[in-house]
Amino acid sequence: MAIKFQYNKTSLQQLEKQLKVRVRTLPIIKNKESALRMEVKRCKTEAADLEDRLEQQIQAYEAMFALWNEFDASLIKVNDVHLGVKKIAGVRVPLLENVEFEIRPYSMFNAPKWYADGIHLLEELAHTAIEREFMLAKLNLLEHARKKTTQKVNIFEKVQIPLYHDAFRKIKRFIEYEENLSKSSQKIMKSHQEKRKEVEA
Repeated sequence: MAIKFQYNKTSLQQLEKQLKVRVRTLPIIKNKESALRMEVKRCKTEAADLEDRLEQQIQAYEAMFALWNEFDASLIKVNDVHLGVKKIAGVRVPLLENVEFEIRPYSMFNAPKWYADGIHLLEELAHTAIEREFMLAKLNLLEHARKKTTQKVNIFEKVQIPLYHDAFRKIKRFIEYEENLSKSSQKIMKSHQEKRKEVEA
């Protein structure tokens, strides 16, 4: 990445402004990156916990496997999933607010006693599976945002700010050199004029 500039005071002022913006923005971006990093870590832990819980619920489901052949799976279905949106370090992520189930009426006298437990178990299983999917979606969004922010931090810190400093230094040196040259030429001209006056006198 090259910075376009001219060797004059206007360009120097513009570079100074750009440099100040980047130097001022860098700590903010670093804070965002560290907040996202912590949130990603927390999400990974939560996703692993949900994975374990889902595994335990599936094992509980499999323990009653022989009974599930008698179960009418059409008794329960997911009716609606209520979503929300939450901002984490400036990143909008989906939030699972509620899962609404529809349970068809069934005869408590004709159905086996364990049907109520079965329905409850399936509700928990479905809820945990949906919650896990949301957590993974949230994790992907946060991970993507964290990578982008890390790239931005690196570009500012390792590329742009040093380039602006370098360009700033070059222009300043050039202007100083030009001023010194101008002063030297003025001195030479003055001494020539003085010599001419002495010769004429």
